[in-house]
Amino acid sequence: MITIGQLADYAGVTVKAVRHYHERGLLEEPPRDSSGYRRYGAAHAVQLVKIRTLAEAGVPLARIKELLAADPERFAAAVEEIDRDLVARAEELRRTRERIARLGSGERLFVSDEVAGYLERIEALGVSRRTVQMERDIWILLQSVSPGDAAAWIADKRDAITDPRFQELYLEYDAAFAWSPDDPRLAALAERTERWMLDRHSDPESARLPMLDPALARLVTKTAPSSPAWDRLARIAEQRHRP
Repeated sequence: MITIGQLADYAGVTVKAVRHYHERGLLEEPPRDSSGYRRYGAAHAVQLVKIRTLAEAGVPLARIKELLAADPERFAAAVEEIDRDLVARAEELRRTRERIARLGSGERLFVSDEVAGYLERIEALGVSRRTVQMERDIWILLQSVSPGDAAAWIADKRDAITDPRFQELYLEYDAAFAWSPDDPRLAALAERTERWMLDRHSDPESARLPMLDPALARLVTKTAPSSPAWDRLARIAEQRHRP
């Protein structure tokens, strides 16, 4: 008969692990002898080696007792099931690693690849980080609340950003953030923007974009940064659209 320390050494585990297996009901706990110590026999050592082997193979502790008591057919079926679970866990870990890797690329962490590509494109054009961050926050909301509609909107935006006229308007709008609200360029910018939009949406296909939910539109508006010049530009655009 051997002590718990000797048993642990023989099986290649720690004493703490042996006690844990006792608590989980995987390893029978022998009674204490007259001196108050538990004494283990060969059967305990064999059982402990089996437990350790299964645990090291990736079998969850909750399934080990079942496998130890199973006949060969049930054992094989259980192992296949456990293997499928491990494959699924490995796939989830792979996806998790991909998400973690995106932490280093910032823009791609909370938005789709399509949105991230669009954000990278406008930043490469010279759009300020302020405006890129504003767009990113808006797209995070849009894709979370209405992913189907957001997919249509970003497809339209990715197409629009290839238009040199839109690029010019976007850069000027970005620069207008710091203008005076009385700057005469604001009215001219609003007029050119309206002309571009009329030209673009003269195509029936481009006019089929989904409408933004009013509540979401208000939330987006509150999310975006503003300036006196941008507020003035919005009022000019609103006045131009009034009958």
